[in-house]
Amino acid sequence: MSGSPLRWLRRRSGPTDAEESGLRTEREVQVAYERYGGELFGFAYKALEDRQLAEEVVQETFVRAWRSGQGFDPEQGTMRTWLFAIARNGVVDAIRRRRVREGAGQTSWEAVTESSSGFDPVDGLLERIQLSEALERLSPQHRQAVVEVYFGGRTCAELGEEMGISASTMRSRLYYAVRALRLILEENGWLAS
Repeated sequence: MSGSPLRWLRRRSGPTDAEESGLRTEREVQVAYERYGGELFGFAYKALEDRQLAEEVVQETFVRAWRSGQGFDPEQGTMRTWLFAIARNGVVDAIRRRRVREGAGQTSWEAVTESSSGFDPVDGLLERIQLSEALERLSPQHRQAVVEVYFGGRTCAELGEEMGISASTMRSRLYYAVRALRLILEENGWLAS
């Protein structure tokens, strides 16, 4: 299911060396680009509907990943998941920049995903219902962290500041929220483990 809201929760087996340690060398970046670059471009292009801007987002994703190669933690997810999180932030930043330049535009992550041309509306509706039900089973704090960061385009630092807690506490809260959400979805058979 392309464009799936649940896609960021899926895990893939068989990590590569780079997935064990992050993107520390030029060769590891090159291998990661060969493996995920096309998929990341498709993701960015569907969200932005602008080829040049999508290419810039993909390039910036790998630059950010290389600069913060130590930030990758295989215990929290796969290399693919980490790169998509960086790309998602890049897409949100690009939308914000475009909105400032043009004076209008989409502001929420939900609006971006719903505008994607290749998205099947029936599958999307079913997955949103499943996700909504799973989110209802989370604590209010965990639910807020997931919704605000993954669907609202906010950073942990922004949300933490608003709530009066540190960014690291918010990242921890988000980590446990996603972990609990993944378990709920797997228990209900809505997400392949």
